[in-house]
Amino acid sequence: MTMPILATLGYVLSPDRQQVLMIHRNRRPDDAHLGKYNGLGGKLERDEDVVAGMKREIREEAGIECTSLSLRGTISWPGFGKNGEDWFGFIFLIDAWTGSPKADSPEGTLEWIAIDKVLDLPLWEGDRYFVPLVFDRNGAQFHGVMPYQAGKPIRWTYSVLK
Repeated sequence: MTMPILATLGYVLSPDRQQVLMIHRNRRPDDAHLGKYNGLGGKLERDEDVVAGMKREIREEAGIECTSLSLRGTISWPGFGKNGEDWFGFIFLIDAWTGSPKADSPEGTLEWIAIDKVLDLPLWEGDRYFVPLVFDRNGAQFHGVMPYQAGKPIRWTYSVLK
């Protein structure tokens, strides 16, 4: 059995907590995410913990420094990778940061989106299941499994910790 690819996915809130910074993946024609909107994040490096990895990804992609973030949940994505690799993601909400976000990154443009409009965007199909849990004001963590087959989620199950 191979280990899953470990990754972070973060949703940066605006100071008024009404908008979220999303990346519109519109730069690289070979990008599996091309045309989709997503939170910020990426693969963990071998020698970093998940919080350090999330902060690094936000710094690299948006040019800002996280000063407050919370783990909202985890998701196991068996079969998600372009060659069927398993992914395991740590999902964060970033509610305080310093600096000025960049307008774009090598992978796409960065855009502030009203939280209540996120589900109207072209997202990964599976994101529609867990994104509402990220912004749920009750603060409970979710821990889910979303197997993928042929680029589509085939199931979504999760548990909530209060």
